[in-house]
Amino acid sequence: MTPPSLAARVRAALPAGVVRGLDRAISAVPDLRPPPAPMSPPDGARRLLVAPANFAGQGWAWARAAERLDGVGARSMTYRGAAGFGFPSDYAVDTRTFLRSRAWQRTWFATVSGRFTHVLVEAELPIFGRLFRGDVVREVAALREAGVEVAMVAHGSDIRLPSRHRATEPDSPFAPGRYEGTDQLERSAARNLDVLAQVGAPVFVSTPDLLADAPGATWLPVVVGEGWLARDAAPVLAGDRPLVVHIPSRAGLKGSAAIEPAMRRLHDEGLVRYERHEGVAADAMPELYRRADIVLDQFSLGSYGVAACEALAAGRIVIGHVREDVREHVLGAVGGALPIVQSRAEDLDRVVRDLLADPARARAAAAEGPRFVRAVHDGRRSAAVLGASFLADRSAAPPA
Repeated sequence: MTPPSLAARVRAALPAGVVRGLDRAISAVPDLRPPPAPMSPPDGARRLLVAPANFAGQGWAWARAAERLDGVGARSMTYRGAAGFGFPSDYAVDTRTFLRSRAWQRTWFATVSGRFTHVLVEAELPIFGRLFRGDVVREVAALREAGVEVAMVAHGSDIRLPSRHRATEPDSPFAPGRYEGTDQLERSAARNLDVLAQVGAPVFVSTPDLLADAPGATWLPVVVGEGWLARDAAPVLAGDRPLVVHIPSRAGLKGSAAIEPAMRRLHDEGLVRYERHEGVAADAMPELYRRADIVLDQFSLGSYGVAACEALAAGRIVIGHVREDVREHVLGAVGGALPIVQSRAEDLDRVVRDLLADPARARAAAAEGPRFVRAVHDGRRSAAVLGASFLADRSAAPPA
């Protein structure tokens, strides 16, 4: 069987809306533009590149976290359409150049292999376009030959194997007939897990649930920017009719359909105002969260990620389904309980009514959010995880 092309693998790793945006951006550019100038590497004895996905801005955020370590300079890189995705990046290359410009690919490889000491590869995606035929294993081998240390970081759907997930999660979106992209995700995750095995590099995962798919990996917490942390946000449950918002990035994977009946019922009874938003730009999210009393995260994957952390940081009551093993891992790793109010989709009606009946408990849960994010997701812990092994200062180690 002919292996899928680089373009096919890139498309499979991205949300459908992003793919459509990329297609529009690429088709709008009739000819290849001149390649951009290479990015200047950072200062420091250890110079880290995080590339090339930057999903939810995490590549950039992990680079900033790494710079908390003495002697470390870091940069993030991504490729994207001209309109961008609304997240910061130190170096953004348009997708057409990334895929088609051999001159840029060669220059970029020379820059990375010659001027960076460490590379953190995101989502098993190639960094150098088609220079190595889009083969991440070959890219890593070339970087290692140049003396660069390499680690891998998985974001979620890139390695979350649907067959494994539905075997252990009753509310899995990958049960038969639930999510139409399940077969594609199964193939993509299996392929990416094989890439991780072939590369044999240290593996980090952005959420604790992914440790089931990559048992030897290390949790690298996502990072929420300082601007999210609650300062002047309105107090929760201060009005007569609380506002409940749900802003799924991929509704089919978040259990959104399963919670709609309960939320519409609560809305129609006048107990809450319920709003569901989709396709929201990154810079519009803070305002949506800060005016809400309750944020509904996800109800099918059994974990939590950037969106939940942002809502916690904003001081909102966050409700979602987080598996007990994930909560236990968080508690064991950081010494604090995850302050997301637990609810499966089938329990949401009762859970919301109970919170409204006990506002003191609800406000206490909201108050824990910013404290938890400061302790776990402000970048310090992520820096410590990277510095404990991958970015450790080898020169400071005592001789064996």
